[in-house]
Amino acid sequence: MSLVACCLCAVVLLTFWMREPETGALHSIRDKSTAITAPLLNAGAFITTPLRAMTSGFDSAHLSEDEYQQLISDNETLRSENVQLQEYQQENDRLSALLGLKDAYGLESTGARVISQSLDSWNRTITINKGSQAGLRAGMPVMNANGLIGQTESVGPDSSLVRLITDEQSAVGVFVQSNRVEGILTGSSDGTLYLRYVGVDSAVKVGDNIITSGAGGVYPKGITVGTVYSVDFQSTDIYQTIVVHPITKVDTYEEVLVVTGSEATVNPGDGTSGTGADSSAATGTATGTATAGE
Repeated sequence: MSLVACCLCAVVLLTFWMREPETGALHSIRDKSTAITAPLLNAGAFITTPLRAMTSGFDSAHLSEDEYQQLISDNETLRSENVQLQEYQQENDRLSALLGLKDAYGLESTGARVISQSLDSWNRTITINKGSQAGLRAGMPVMNANGLIGQTESVGPDSSLVRLITDEQSAVGVFVQSNRVEGILTGSSDGTLYLRYVGVDSAVKVGDNIITSGAGGVYPKGITVGTVYSVDFQSTDIYQTIVVHPITKVDTYEEVLVVTGSEATVNPGDGTSGTGADSSAATGTATGTATAGE
């Protein structure tokens, strides 16, 4: 009976609602109730928004097994492509740095990739993927984007062995950039670089740049090789014990430049110029390539 009564009441109210004007009593009651309940409705909508989003996510999660596996495959493909693009970008940055180095020093050079490194502690060498067919010969200086790293020791048709400056058999004529004090940079069995034959009366400081002197005509003048790491000597010593930090670690070598000419060079650090074995090539046109090749 109560349900029937409610239905009759609703019909009567609806009839009055339809017939009365906009200013009628029922319309006024409706407007007032809307003003009261609107804030509550807005609050409820705000609270239930996350639940509706979760429900929508559940609806889209009803995928078949094939569709799910396809999404996984697509995600892995995109991730692999992203890694590959990052690798291309890093390689491009390294090759651009090599090109900038070649232009800065004005050297005839050719680019090469490092394909292996020595695994024993007695020899500090790397092997590159260019040889005599690319015009390389034994005794050519080898650089990376930061400066000198070694010298070709043996050359095959398609590859070359490079002995690093950190090897104990290596010796490079250098000087301290700030005061032009000369010395010999040598490697050691543990890979430590030493600047030797610098007298105790010469002012050498930690952080000083060490660059090639060009003495002997093997290495062009003005190429960076490292920075002074420590300086030590006793009152009875003739020479200082100077440890030099190399420009880069060997495990970071990927692409290199092999200097195929012996032109004059300009030291980018201080603007001074000097000559290598052939002083007539003072203009030092850079005709080599920094493309490492495959």
